[in-house]
Amino acid sequence: MTQQATGIDLETSLGYLLKEASSALRSSMEAVLRPHGMNITHYSCLELLAQRPGLSNSELARGAFVTRQAMNVLLQSLERDGLITRAEQPVAGRVLPAELTVKGRGQLATASAAVKEVEDRMKSTLNAGEQAMLGDLLSRCVTSLREQPASVAQQAGSRPRS
Repeated sequence: MTQQATGIDLETSLGYLLKEASSALRSSMEAVLRPHGMNITHYSCLELLAQRPGLSNSELARGAFVTRQAMNVLLQSLERDGLITRAEQPVAGRVLPAELTVKGRGQLATASAAVKEVEDRMKSTLNAGEQAMLGDLLSRCVTSLREQPASVAQQAGSRPRS
């Protein structure tokens, strides 16, 4: 009796390839941000605030993929460094929305240029159609994972053994 392999083949696993791409992207971004005294979370926070001023700590944490506690520590540091300002009194509940200062916008502009170079290098072997297709495919993958809870996916994948 032979048992069918149920493991993942790393050579063909899309999940593994995505993780490998993510790791390579993160390493490259960290390398270009380090000379500017930043890391990816720092950069992400500034970029989110530039595009969506007034986000709360919780919203920033979700957008930067960190905990609220980690984001709070970062926001305190950015405020001390003069890169952001936050209301002294909560606007609603305990929310202290943050906004970039002129100094923060300057630091972000420099960092964004460095990060754009990394992204341009990452997609340099893809033509415009392939870039659009990759963006669409990745968005669809994210949507699929968010729409179907893991427990449902696990139930669908678990079949009785014969």
